Amino acid sequence: MDEELRSLTERLRRESGGGAGFERLAATEDVDELAEVLVAPGHALWARELAAFRLGLAGDRRAFEALVLLLNHRDPERCRSAAHALARLGDPRTARAAAALATNELRVAYALHPVRLLVVLRAPEAVPALITTLKRRLRPHDPYRRVALACVDGLGDLGDTRARPVLDEALAHPALAEAAVRALARIPAQR
Repeated sequence: MDEELRSLTERLRRESGGGAGFERLAATEDVDELAEVLVAPGHALWARELAAFRLGLAGDRRAFEALVLLLNHRDPERCRSAAHALARLGDPRTARAAAALATNELRVAYALHPVRLLVVLRAPEAVPALITTLKRRLRPHDPYRRVALACVDGLGDLGDTRARPVLDEALAHPALAEAAVRALARIPAQR
């Protein structure tokens, strides 16, 4: 069993209180039954999350909208699970949605998992979105250092020379300097 699926199942079992409804949804192999949970009224958030996650792992694009909403949720566990499922979904809209969430300054508190998802996807949108997000985090006293560090690490992983200027700027920030040095070491020198 996928480790993220196991973790999500245990978390949602506790959240839901277990019971027959939870067990049925956790065990079903019927993707239409899972998809119905996403559109039918009256289902709890845990049920929608479980259905969307399982559909995402199955590559069923009906899960896309629900997973994007969960990627931008205030609960970091929901965001992490949604990012995991979106990375496996294979929907071409995923990178654009993750980039929009990562660069939305009004929702920057929830940008950590969209940033990490962009790095996993390695899509064309990734480097510009991470550069934009990191530039905004380089202001004095910015409270979103975890997002900034994820951008620095991600830009190093992506190894794109366009990231050099913003990583050079990050060197001046004590909380980011060490990570920026490591990231710059992974980017080819410009010619």
